[in-house]
This record gives sequence, C-alpha cells and structure tokens, in this order.
Amino acid sequence: MKITDLKKHGLGFTQIFWGNGKGKSTSSFGTALRACGNGYRVHMVQFMKNGADSLEEQIPGEIKALEEFDNFSYKRFGTDGWIIKKPTENQIKATQDALTYVKQSLQNPNYDIIIADEILYAIQLGLLSEDEIISLIENKPEGKELILTGSHVPYPRIFEKAELVTEIKKIKHPYDSGFIARKGIEY
Repeated sequence: MKITDLKKHGLGFTQIFWGNGKGKSTSSFGTALRACGNGYRVHMVQFMKNGADSLEEQIPGEIKALEEFDNFSYKRFGTDGWIIKKPTENQIKATQDALTYVKQSLQNPNYDIIIADEILYAIQLGLLSEDEIISLIENKPEGKELILTGSHVPYPRIFEKAELVTEIKKIKHPYDSGFIARKGIEY
C-alpha cells in the first residue's frame, strides 16, 4: 500500500520504537492514549510481561489509566520469570502463543490498532526470528495500525518494512548510578 492510499484510510502503518533508552513501551502507551481519545480501538499484547515476580501481582499504572477507556484492551503473555540466559521451553511456548495471538488480533474487526509490546526483545532473546516479524508486517491487513516495541539491537530488514522507526537512545539514566526503578515513573 502506498502512503497516499493510507491517507484515505487514516490507519495502516507499522510503527517501531526500539533502542537502549527508556521510553519504548511508554511511546506506544502515549500513542494508545491519543488513539483511544480519538475513538480508535486499541489492543495491546505484551510479550514477556507475565510470569516475572515483579509484574505478576500488579497491573502497571499506564494500563490502569487506559482501562478507563472502553476502546482499550490488553493481554499479557509470559511465564517462568525473567529470561536471564537460555529461555525455558515454557517461555518459548508463551512467546509463540503471544505471536499467534497478535496474528489473530490483527484479523479481529474490533481492533484498529494492535501494539505488540516487547516483541522485538523476543528476537533479541532468541524466542522469535526476524522472518516471523517480517511475515507479521507483510500479512497485516490494510487499514490496521501495528506498533512494535523493544530491543536494544537494530533490525534493518524489519525496519525497512515499517513506515515509522524511532530509536529511543539513552544518554544518561539513574540506573547507571545505582538507582532502582521507581513505581509510577519507570514502571
């Protein structure tokens, strides 16, 4: 689809937020907030965000805020805690389940915008392949917006398929000085 055709529809781009800085998921949440406020139906699929002790018992503040909108929904995938070295079989299965769910969500007429949060980290961690993400983008229905987040590693083949690619670059972060993540600010 050409960009001129997309202007008629309003939606249909693939957006990517990646890099080593804070704000990749936050950028997608900001887009979701703007889209919900304008009547679009947004569905977020979070990869590797369930199953880690620090996340299992809580719903992040940004999701709590967006849940106030009737046109926002989400589903979280993950298991067996954070992936530190080699992923477990359960983590691999949960990631494949999340990818299948994203594909199904793209076909769902009740969603205008699908956010695949942390999906690019799944490539970086060896849970998904670049080809799987390229296929996801190439098979996205016209008029559906797809937002991909995550990864400190660039994926030029994937970036080539997107209409918007934003690198979130860290210049300085309190974590480097020993500060832990703060509730309501970093999570």
